[in-house]
Amino acid sequence: MDASATAAKPFDFAPLLPADLPAPAAKWNGFPKYNFVGGHNDAAQVPVDELVAAATAVLKREGRTLATYGLESGPLGYRRLREFLVEKLKRDAGISCTADEILITSGSLQGIELVNGLLLSRGDTVLVEQVTYFGSLNRLARLGVKAIGVPLDHEGLRLDALSAALDDLQASGIRPKYIYTIPTVQNPTGAIMGEERRLGLLRLAEAHNVPIFEDDCYADLIWDGKRPPAIYALSRSRNVIHIGSFSKSIAPALRVGYVVADWSVLSRMLPLKTDAGTGALEQMVLAEYCAPHFAAHIPELTRALRAKLETMMEALAEQFGTAAEFDDPKGGIFLWVKLPGVVDTQKLAQAALAAGVAINPGFEWSPDKPYGKSRMRLCFGHPSHAEIREGIAVLADVCRREFGVPSRIANVERPTAGRPVSDSQDGQRRL
Repeated sequence: MDASATAAKPFDFAPLLPADLPAPAAKWNGFPKYNFVGGHNDAAQVPVDELVAAATAVLKREGRTLATYGLESGPLGYRRLREFLVEKLKRDAGISCTADEILITSGSLQGIELVNGLLLSRGDTVLVEQVTYFGSLNRLARLGVKAIGVPLDHEGLRLDALSAALDDLQASGIRPKYIYTIPTVQNPTGAIMGEERRLGLLRLAEAHNVPIFEDDCYADLIWDGKRPPAIYALSRSRNVIHIGSFSKSIAPALRVGYVVADWSVLSRMLPLKTDAGTGALEQMVLAEYCAPHFAAHIPELTRALRAKLETMMEALAEQFGTAAEFDDPKGGIFLWVKLPGVVDTQKLAQAALAAGVAINPGFEWSPDKPYGKSRMRLCFGHPSHAEIREGIAVLADVCRREFGVPSRIANVERPTAGRPVSDSQDGQRRL
């Protein structure tokens, strides 16, 4: 037999694959020209020189600890990074914890997976915000867990709607495994939940004996630098698991996040973390960099991001006029936009990508798919100001061609960029 002919036919793995695998990934061919998707950040704000200096210093001092798993700090992660987080969380979020109540993870996504692995089984129910992080929703779907969306307003999760949902589930004999919320710079709306509402959320959760899963991944990116205490900090019964990340404050590719919880929780979570430890070099460099530089870095980053947001809001007002509705978010890297009902943003995303513009269609961000039909999420963190303006113009041309939106009348009658002219039914300002 000809050996080359045998080698030419690849082994067929398809019959061996389980039926519930996710769809295959598309082959990556580079970023589109105008990339408004993903959690990418401003490349100019990555503190490269300081990270180089931090890497050099920490490797010279402690590089030989790379010979051991956990850098001689144990399975919770590099102790100097956890000690920095103890101080940061106390200062910024009001959280009082010890280094042994912090687990370093490979990004906040691993934190989500660890919490899910600890608490969830197929067929369980959880409560989430009506629009929320896509990465959380798709993991719940993969686990066979039912996610019930709770409506939002300008301050995030609505307590009246949450109370009704909890009562309905209780009447059906269902106890949700947790309430998942992004209370500080909500993804994708950018809302910030006030302290009184956080306390009300805690009262509801405690009354129904349901824990809260608090995702604070974006909490550093607030324009005025002021934030309410974390829900974790306000809880007296310790019924909250808190996660955060350095992905949005330093760099997404570093893949370093953390979980804050009592040791009784972390001790059950650790056996589920089967990666033999989050990347050691990233932890060492972050700890070395953050202690002297983090507090000064954040205001510079947020100023740059706020300027990009202003450019995006102005471009949307110029190109879409009153056809685009959005709130001015209080921080973050995303703008949540509602287009007229005739627009299907899933179809718009496909047509726009062919023209070089990538957007996140709204249906991906909600368990209530019809709610997201005419909505989209735009990330302004990575593109330049020129790319934002050009990309929004291309997007408007595609939207006009595919759906007849925006109309020329809307463009003629557009208000001054960034100023509201009316309130829409779902609480967004029409711009």
